[in-house]
Amino acid sequence: MALRDLPPIITLTEAAVARLAALYASSDTPKLLRISVGTKGCSGQSYEMEWVAEPGKGDEIVKSHGLTVLVDRKATLYLIGAVMDYKSDKFSSGFTFENPNEKGRCGCGESFHV
Repeated sequence: MALRDLPPIITLTEAAVARLAALYASSDTPKLLRISVGTKGCSGQSYEMEWVAEPGKGDEIVKSHGLTVLVDRKATLYLIGAVMDYKSDKFSSGFTFENPNEKGRCGCGESFHV
């Protein structure tokens, strides 16, 4: 029986790709965005992002629109099917996550639970 390709753990919108491409291009040293889930806030979990020089042991490598993003293996069950976007308005800008696994968020939007 042949294995089928699995869908990506996380999908990036065009806005997220454009912002990440600009951030990657502005770096003097090679770096990759690594996404993980940590413990924080009143709902218990939060999205965390950090710059790393290379994939860590066990990181999932996600390629989207020609860009590479890393996902901490421990976060994969929380992120399956999530969409990462970049939003900018008059007062703020940043990456956002639309995650079908979330069961709720805290009032301030800083944390979530599954």
